[in-house]
Amino acid sequence: MRRDELETFAGRTIPDLVPDDLRLLFVGINPGLVSAATGMHFARPGNRFYPALRLAGLLPADALTPEQAAPELLARGVGITNIVARASARADELDDAELVEGRERLESFVADHRPRVVAVAGITSYRIAFAERKASAGRQERTIAGAEVWVVPNPSGLNAHETVDTLAAAYRAAAEAAGLL
Repeated sequence: MRRDELETFAGRTIPDLVPDDLRLLFVGINPGLVSAATGMHFARPGNRFYPALRLAGLLPADALTPEQAAPELLARGVGITNIVARASARADELDDAELVEGRERLESFVADHRPRVVAVAGITSYRIAFAERKASAGRQERTIAGAEVWVVPNPSGLNAHETVDTLAAAYRAAAEAAGLL
């Protein structure tokens, strides 16, 4: 799809991926334009989310696309949502108020769906949304509606200091805390 075509998806939303028995909820910052165009989370080619989940042991080796991964994640009790629902080309297009408002929506979502673990993918957005400027990666002291909160690395290629291996290790730790591995 051409860039000008993708830009028509700015501001759209995509459905959350929510299994009946939600145990681990991954929380992205907001959908990208490719995700908005396809309706699939982390759908931009080259995004490292699904390769990291395969390496972490949450997906089989043959789940190569978001469309193949979604039913596998649902079957394992893994869901995906975002702090901010509206799609944009880059997360830095969001303002602080949107992230704080998104946190409030996320807290309600977690109270309704009751996962064991909430894994927020992105330390900077977490710090802003939750007003915890000194938060670090890993398990947080805070809980949401009884769920453990973890901050894990964002899988975007813009997060260049992370590798698929380091992403996988962080995602695996959150999955272990959720009792999935």
